[in-house]
Amino acid sequence: MENAGVRGASVMVEGLSRFYRSVKAVDRISLTVSPGEFLSLVGPSGSGKTTLLMMLAGFEVPTEGRILVGTRDFTRVPPNLRNMGMVFQRYALFPHMSVAENIAFPLRMRAVARAARDALVIRALDMVKLGGYGDRKPGQLSGGQQQRVALARAIVFEPPVVLMDEPLGALDRKLRQHMQLELKELQARLGATVIYVTHDQEEALTMSDRVAILKDGRLAQVGTPREVYDRPASAFVGDFFGEMNFLSGIAEESDDSGCRVRFADRVIAAVPAGRVVARGAAATVGIRPEHVVVTAGSAPPGGEALVGRVTRQVFSGTTVVVLIELADGTAIKAPVSPQSAVASLAPGSAVTVTFAPSHAIAFAPEAADGRVA
Repeated sequence: MENAGVRGASVMVEGLSRFYRSVKAVDRISLTVSPGEFLSLVGPSGSGKTTLLMMLAGFEVPTEGRILVGTRDFTRVPPNLRNMGMVFQRYALFPHMSVAENIAFPLRMRAVARAARDALVIRALDMVKLGGYGDRKPGQLSGGQQQRVALARAIVFEPPVVLMDEPLGALDRKLRQHMQLELKELQARLGATVIYVTHDQEEALTMSDRVAILKDGRLAQVGTPREVYDRPASAFVGDFFGEMNFLSGIAEESDDSGCRVRFADRVIAAVPAGRVVARGAAATVGIRPEHVVVTAGSAPPGGEALVGRVTRQVFSGTTVVVLIELADGTAIKAPVSPQSAVASLAPGSAVTVTFAPSHAIAFAPEAADGRVA
């Protein structure tokens, strides 16, 4: 099927909340999703991502705020009148129906004529690469094939918005990676707006135009995968979205362009995250493992190089992850080539750790609710 262009609708939530007595599952979230955009909602368990998706689908009623799809207010519209596609983690296929009957179900509910229904089902099967599987029952299919049937059922009526709740979570890693690429390719051809819940950061990096990270019912950061990964807004985001090493110190100098943080007997240059860290305030410096440079031997006193010792090495195929304990007991990790001299160092060996200031991010302290203090 050729690219039909953007046919998706914009989705906007304004001050959206869902409270269960004293529990704020979603707390005043405002977010706009552009037509045809693929947005992933990520966050730890209990962060509110599935509750937010269920409000968009109409299965949960907001405590406050509103939902707009295009120019229409959907806040109180029943699920069956929202014209949204929905894909669940467990597929929710009817076991007594054939694949074709499962896919045709939303068309039957919309009273689509039989001839048109059959044509749309055949096209949907072809789009998910299951042509010829229409007569089979779900129990005769693999997990990946069942997931495709669920996807076909969600898109067969050409909805402007498709909601997905961890649809690849039940698949093994290799199949999940394959389906990530196929889903993104299919979404691009459909031009639909997709809002996708996942706990898998790699999945969000691979598939998303933008990522919304939630914590305790609030938005922690929204941006492109590259923006969120390279410039996390908080230590929480840096730690959740990928891996990050953290060094705790005190800010000695700080302005919009840079920050100098005293860590043990060294001073580290870093880039402020979001806002300037006040001079004399506690600061946390984060560095992605791949930006850490490890060399054998101890660094001389002074300067920005850190001294540590190897505690363990983990072989992971293309790299060896070196685990290091710094002089103050802080643990950090860094990947190195299996052929490098560092990869063969014995536990206890002295090493020097360096990194470019542009790759070090200084975070201000966070309040108990996750906001920057």
